[in-house]
Amino acid sequence: MKKLAVMLAMTTALSLVAGCSSQVDNGNDGAASESDAASLALPASEVIADRDGSGVETSRRLFETAEIVVVSGPELAEQTRAAHVAIAAGAPMITAVGADNSTLEGEITRLQADTVVTVGQVGALATTAELIDDEQSLLPESIEDIAVLTPETASGIDDLGFLEHPLTMPPMLATAETTLASLSTAKAAGAEVMMLPYPDPRISPESMDLVNNSDVLALGAQFGDPELFDRAVDLAANGELPGGGGLVFPGRRMIALYGHPSGAALGVMGEQSPDEAVTRAQELVAQYQPLEEQPVIPAFEVIATVASDVPGPDGNYSNESDPEELRPYVEAITQAGGYANLDLQPGQGSFLEQAKYYEDLLKLPNVGLALDPEWKLAPGEQPMTRVGNTTAAEINEVSEWLATLVQDNDLPQKSLIVHQFQTQMVRNRELIDTSYPEIAFVLHVDGHGGASEKFDTWGAMQQDLSGDFFLAWKNFIDEDTPMFTPEQTFSIEPRPWFVSYQ
Repeated sequence: MKKLAVMLAMTTALSLVAGCSSQVDNGNDGAASESDAASLALPASEVIADRDGSGVETSRRLFETAEIVVVSGPELAEQTRAAHVAIAAGAPMITAVGADNSTLEGEITRLQADTVVTVGQVGALATTAELIDDEQSLLPESIEDIAVLTPETASGIDDLGFLEHPLTMPPMLATAETTLASLSTAKAAGAEVMMLPYPDPRISPESMDLVNNSDVLALGAQFGDPELFDRAVDLAANGELPGGGGLVFPGRRMIALYGHPSGAALGVMGEQSPDEAVTRAQELVAQYQPLEEQPVIPAFEVIATVASDVPGPDGNYSNESDPEELRPYVEAITQAGGYANLDLQPGQGSFLEQAKYYEDLLKLPNVGLALDPEWKLAPGEQPMTRVGNTTAAEINEVSEWLATLVQDNDLPQKSLIVHQFQTQMVRNRELIDTSYPEIAFVLHVDGHGGASEKFDTWGAMQQDLSGDFFLAWKNFIDEDTPMFTPEQTFSIEPRPWFVSYQ
């Protein structure tokens, strides 16, 4: 009778977790009992990494005991079916990911399981629990058939003792990278699972609201180590950015005008007043938005310090604009629902010292920073004689300062754009520390010329680039031959997140 109950439990109604909508409810009638589900005492947030992909770590965290355990073979079809079985039975799922099943056997023993349902090629299992091949079960093959079954329509229902979920599970976050074992175990334990398109709780207003109002578990190593995830959760309380969510990227794309308030000589932004420049940026956005599902917002890249061929009063061959000269453009674009980046051309000066000069502007929530190594010179070098360069160490000291500024002032994430069109412009680029959740790191590939030249530069700058960088593209109105249209620009692979016009 016990074996029959196990079989029938597997026919309980379920939702297909592999293709679920953005938020999955917790309506699983074939639930684990309150004694089976672990009583979770949580810190502010927690990551269940499941680094080996077996799901054992998730099972260990969410279940104290379980009468039934589902063990899957490594193939996707096997895991998908096993996920159906596990959710229907309210049982943890673990996956055979190698020749050695000792980890799986240890988890089955810890759970004190009476029955192990195997799905697919799982290899030999040494256990005292009863082994049942899933092919013996009554679970239908098709999702449609599963969906119409309920405890009320399954024969023998009176013998099964179905329980409502005790609702002891906190809400959980998952992405497409989350293993099916972890995802189905969470559902089987009665958890509400929110599927995210990107492994950061700030990706959407809904996920921000969730972590701002409850403790959460994040399923998968893609969410980062616990300390970084905790910081991301804390940052979710610091407000949204234009277009929704608390991340600069992904979640939106930006179309920017580049320039300086002094006029047209330093770029298209300064060709008109702040309000007129906003309108011009919005007109460009209107051309790009039909090509993109995510919000496209207007932006400015405001040249804050301008490289010079004369040393100037401080002798650093860079003219620092008064912050109040820049403020009208910064405020115009941010008040219009856009974003501003302050661009630094330091000459023989320091990126960090120049960034600190604009601290008051950078304390505004929708203002980021851009570093232009083309105009970075070593002490004693003659300006305007060669393309400059910077080092990973110089970028790291800026990013550390900027991340601290975000933390200390309860700000949303900020962009840090690094311009590059020659390899030598950023020395030891692989040593740039991109681990700060306070910062979206952007590599701005701003070569100009014909299409083949631009694509050669585009490809070369991506070589050995950290996957933490988002890519940006520049359209030169006068120097490109011809300049790309919006359709051509958004056809570039990978599609740039930030497009500026100079």
